[in-house]
Amino acid sequence: MYNRRTAVKNIAKTIAGVVAGNILLGTPAIAANDHLGPAAGNDGDLVIINAGIGGNTTKDLLGRVEKDCYLHKAELTILMAGTNDMNSVKYIPLKQYEQNMRELAKGILARKSKLIMMTILPCHEPDLLTRHPAAFYEPEGVAGRRKQVNDVIKKIAADYKAHLIDLEHLFNAIGKISDDKDSLLKNLANSNKRDGIHPTANGYRFIAVSVYDYILDHKIPYHKTVCFGDSITKGDAENYPGYLKALLTS
Repeated sequence: MYNRRTAVKNIAKTIAGVVAGNILLGTPAIAANDHLGPAAGNDGDLVIINAGIGGNTTKDLLGRVEKDCYLHKAELTILMAGTNDMNSVKYIPLKQYEQNMRELAKGILARKSKLIMMTILPCHEPDLLTRHPAAFYEPEGVAGRRKQVNDVIKKIAADYKAHLIDLEHLFNAIGKISDDKDSLLKNLANSNKRDGIHPTANGYRFIAVSVYDYILDHKIPYHKTVCFGDSITKGDAENYPGYLKALLTS
């Protein structure tokens, strides 16, 4: 039987640059545009739907929540949004962001889906600021604005008694967010581009392990799950919904 605690330890070794031959490192890549179909699980058919779209803000999510989320009548919805809301291209002011997130959370829970909310990831500021002007984040700065967004997520999860996974804390603690090749965020050393926001393949594996561990520890039904969010949900050739499916069917 797959031992999730061992998986967490092995991923930590991978972060430190040690090659660990566990199930995650052998998991095949899953295309980002796949809406994942049924696969045989231990207790019946499992459906994991990757409903991430790159560049989406909470305003965009509200515009498609009916067809891409509610329509599936999921047992579990995993919601992660806010990275695009806080940046300069499609900025959503904090008060409006909170209103949008509350509407999403309330709508999901009203349809009897369990809800896991996830804080947004930290960033590597030198890379982020190659695409967004530093002045845009004043006076609070990048870290301050991110804290405001994540405080809203935590507050809404508490208010609605939703589940919460603090990914920002996990990535800050062991994600090696830097210019190093071992960083769990993409950078020049590991991806040949200055990104600083999106996870590497091991970053997506780490998110999947974190979600998997939480689902099992809290005995949350998961046989039909919608992962709803932006490009960090969608991924590319690698994505956390795909790795989560592999874990739940192993």
